Amino acid sequence: MTLADIYIGKPLGRGKFGSVYLAREKESKYIVALKVLYKSQLEQSNVEHQLRREIEIQSHLRHKNILRLYGYFYDANRVYLILEYAARGELYKELQRCKTFDERRSATYIAQLARALLYCHRKHVIHRDIKPENLLVGASGELKIADFGWSVHAPNSRRQTLCGTLDYLPPEMVSGKDHDQYVDIWALGVLCYEFLCGNPPFEAASHKDTYQRILRVEYTCPSHLSADVKDLLAKVLVKEPTKRLPLERMLQHPWILKNSSDVADAR
Repeated sequence: MTLADIYIGKPLGRGKFGSVYLAREKESKYIVALKVLYKSQLEQSNVEHQLRREIEIQSHLRHKNILRLYGYFYDANRVYLILEYAARGELYKELQRCKTFDERRSATYIAQLARALLYCHRKHVIHRDIKPENLLVGASGELKIADFGWSVHAPNSRRQTLCGTLDYLPPEMVSGKDHDQYVDIWALGVLCYEFLCGNPPFEAASHKDTYQRILRVEYTCPSHLSADVKDLLAKVLVKEPTKRLPLERMLQHPWILKNSSDVADAR
């Protein structure tokens, strides 16, 4: 495929290395999102290997809560990723608009992500950067994990790279220890708290203070949160990685069972 095979429409968003556009494949009339990345910017930031890994991982994943990567092509100056179009856009913007989500919507989203991450982990893929900015909303209101830039395929080895976003880093990453798939479980706990409270649980005035709060697992739950979700957070935001509630058991937790539905309400 080349650029001549595609009609390019309105811009959907802008990233560090390029932009995303609404597009349509000329022959099939199929609607997609086209991510256009500039080679010069990728080279300047030394992330070509990261992009190759992202393409390799995401193109092999098939799950309704993971954005499909249909393929890619390139020319002299740019790399083009052909992606599934998520009609309702960025979850980050929706969270900013709503400030917080109620427990029903939050539980539905967390259940969808838990299933998607369970699928990834069974394929030995660790995401390592779950946060609102990396999630999109599909036409039916379902969440889709959209960015696999920090993901890694690690069938046997524990990883040491410090990556991801400060507010979402688990204690083992902050303290420079090896990490594995349990980092994604921690991130789900942080995300759940942010959905319900409007800010991450360990957010502080300075990076140093945030690091310290993460290492001490120091957070407070507002009084409006239900006992069930407080219990879930207490079982997920645990310093020792192997003691975090496994994804299978998270999906059976009373808070998830009472509140989640197949698709989150659209508001």
